[in-house]
Amino acid sequence: MIKLSVVIITYNEEKNIARCLDSVKTIADEIIIVDSYSTDGTIPIAEKYNARIFKQEFLGYKAQKNFANLKASHDFILSLDADEVLSEELTQSIMEHKSNWNADGYYMNRLNNYCGHWVKYGGWYPDRKLRLYDRTKGSWENDVLHEAFVIKTKVGYLKGDLLHYTFPTIESHDKQIELFTDIAANGMHKAGKRVIFLKKYWSAAYKFIYCYIIRLGFLDGKFGWLIASKSALANFKKYNKLENLYREKGSL
Repeated sequence: MIKLSVVIITYNEEKNIARCLDSVKTIADEIIIVDSYSTDGTIPIAEKYNARIFKQEFLGYKAQKNFANLKASHDFILSLDADEVLSEELTQSIMEHKSNWNADGYYMNRLNNYCGHWVKYGGWYPDRKLRLYDRTKGSWENDVLHEAFVIKTKVGYLKGDLLHYTFPTIESHDKQIELFTDIAANGMHKAGKRVIFLKKYWSAAYKFIYCYIIRLGFLDGKFGWLIASKSALANFKKYNKLENLYREKGSL
């Protein structure tokens, strides 16, 4: 049976971390926490689970997760965010593959909880993620907001869902939209991506249609409407902020 390191990056996750750690305690041979100097109770809670804790200023999601991988004692890693929890079926599937590891990494379906509602439509499910892997076979890659562990060799698929507690309130979603659109706009500006005329409008309209109609978001009721609307708003804000960055620098 392989030895498995559960690796989590954190910052002020006292509301989530115990729930996450409770779900992995039966499969983890060690727990690694890389914390960006939390000011709440995250670390005292993690210490109760005998986690090995490292402090590191936030380097960006990709770099932070690659840094965290290097702190693990074992090559086989389950990488989680603090607001994620293993379902019972997924826990059992991981345990079975610890005894019969036959791929370089494994995908799992992620089921997202939005304001207390499990979201099945609108493009939010199955939200497949590769989170169980041999760290020697790949690395965290991609841009500042959509990091992913990339493996170019054999992958498998696990049964069960990774439960993701996204936004407990609409206000928390709004706060993330502001943060992520700032990051996205600055990233696009740094990369030299230009603003296409009226793109902020038609990209927002398409995003709503895609989430609510094409991906059947209406089947999630009012939550499907909220998610589609917020997704459209995020697209609008991203391009509007990019436009403002070019205008401020006199190069629009």
